[in-house]
Amino acid sequence: MKAEKLRAKVFSRRAAIVAGGQAALFAGLGARLYYLQVVQADRYRTLADENRINLRLLAPPRGAITDRFGELLATNVQNYRVVIIREQTGDMAATLARLAKLLAPDSFDAARIRHDAKRRRAFVPITVRENLTWDEVSRLEVNAPNLPGVGIDVGLSRHYPRGAQMAHVLGYVAAVSEADLTDDPVLQLPGFRIGKRGIERRFDARLRGKAGNSQVEVNAFGRVIREIRRQDGQPGARLALTLDAGLQAFTTKRLVRERSAAAVIMNVHNGDVLTMVSSPGFDPNEFSAGISRESWRRLMRNPYSPLSNKVLQGQYPPGSTFKIAVALAALEAGITVGHRVFCRGFIELGDRKFHCWKKGGHGKMNIQSAIRESCDVYFYDIALKIGVDRIAEMSRRLGLGEKYDSDLDGQKAGLIPTRAWKRAVIGSRWQKGETVVAAIGQGYVLSTPLQLAVMTARAVNGGIAVVPRLALRAGAAQPDFPSLGISAAALRIVADAMDQVVNHYLGTARKSRIEDPAMAIGGKTGTSQVRRITMAERAADLHNNKKKRWRDRDHALFVGFAPVTAPQYAVAVVVEHGGGGSKTAAPIASAMLAEAQRRDSARAAETIAAVSSS
Repeated sequence: MKAEKLRAKVFSRRAAIVAGGQAALFAGLGARLYYLQVVQADRYRTLADENRINLRLLAPPRGAITDRFGELLATNVQNYRVVIIREQTGDMAATLARLAKLLAPDSFDAARIRHDAKRRRAFVPITVRENLTWDEVSRLEVNAPNLPGVGIDVGLSRHYPRGAQMAHVLGYVAAVSEADLTDDPVLQLPGFRIGKRGIERRFDARLRGKAGNSQVEVNAFGRVIREIRRQDGQPGARLALTLDAGLQAFTTKRLVRERSAAAVIMNVHNGDVLTMVSSPGFDPNEFSAGISRESWRRLMRNPYSPLSNKVLQGQYPPGSTFKIAVALAALEAGITVGHRVFCRGFIELGDRKFHCWKKGGHGKMNIQSAIRESCDVYFYDIALKIGVDRIAEMSRRLGLGEKYDSDLDGQKAGLIPTRAWKRAVIGSRWQKGETVVAAIGQGYVLSTPLQLAVMTARAVNGGIAVVPRLALRAGAAQPDFPSLGISAAALRIVADAMDQVVNHYLGTARKSRIEDPAMAIGGKTGTSQVRRITMAERAADLHNNKKKRWRDRDHALFVGFAPVTAPQYAVAVVVEHGGGGSKTAAPIASAMLAEAQRRDSARAAETIAAVSSS
């Protein structure tokens, strides 16, 4: 009995210990559950949501670009693209191999995709190819189970309705390069494009807009189940340009006959650029879609430089168009209209002869007849009298040799030489012969077509320092440009001489005149040599452009304004290796100014008709 009581007592104690242990265990579990489900509930709820909810950035629609009348020049079109996410695909090489069987194997760059995969986060989608056809989208969707991490994304692509006509002004958008990356995560979105040239680059931040975001629920495999919340981004701003799309089309068509040329028209009072064409052009839509290597090589190998905007970046000797600046410099320095020079076809300076373009000479010339007939000898004479530094000072006042503080992207400064410039850059003293050469826009003197248009505008608008612009600013006040401080008398003398260049029977551009007095134009022809003519070549008449290779021919230039009675437009035309300015460039400029005035008249008539009918 005692033994049995002892065993029962031991058992009871052991049972109590086990029960106590179990109670303690359950108490610990309960406490832990309480801690997890009550105390840490918010934390683990957040962690769970983060595991099943993804926050995705949404690319904002890029802002449209229009001409001054609201015609679309750059817009967005729907684009299907295939993307791949590295963390979801497992074997990237195998997946790309499967894609190559479904798409043309050379339609995407596998090496580029692998490179992007290394430099981007594993969850960031990488664009494989854009602009898929509906058949390609269908093939990929049917084979989706065998393509882990691959998806179809619907986005927007930039589209330029007028193609090459506006290419140099608008520029283009293209994929973000490593050099473009910043802390902005939107730059890593698949298919995101930024402005690379022209207006697209100059106003990229304004056109880009702000990204939105989307919260989506995904399963354990990363597949999207549903969209929980969506906040659309802020679209890019709409941008209106000063360009007239119709005039741009007209100018493009006119320049296409030349191998390489540039032309620009601007308003002489407010600086609005109405047309800016560099020929040949290129199709900016190729860059939006992702230009092929072959197309890129073709553009780069083209000897006529289609990617360069020659209006802003082409630096040419201005030839006799530069005589406008020399004439104003001389008049301001005290040379009068009565100052006469006898042109016998050349001048002698030391042991050298400097020839006039007219072999037999022009005879007795004053400043207006010298501009009208483009007498080189007269300008040799006055340049030697006033010196190169005075010429340079007036040239800069007229806008030559500088980049304008405006919205034109990629400008070149050209070159207006001085004595100090030569000493600093070349390390030698300025020579009188260099002044003679500079007087007719040769030698070191270089300018862009845009600068020549600005020079012309400032010379005929009353001497106001107008600056060119491309962007229209709604509600903005008329620009208030400062005076250049040039006497009204000097400006009038030069403007009258430019009128005679076109409308006098001895004018060098007489054949390009506009008969209607209300639309009459003035201007100045120019022909600039691209290589020095030797005495032997001059004697053998080998300087004749018809006898030269294209690349050795002179550049043809013309600057002008219209109408003569109340200047509104300034034009500059440069035809590379086009020969004489009066023969090649002047007719183009005349046609452009006539079209600009005709379009103005047509719109005025439409406005009057609309008002009358209302």
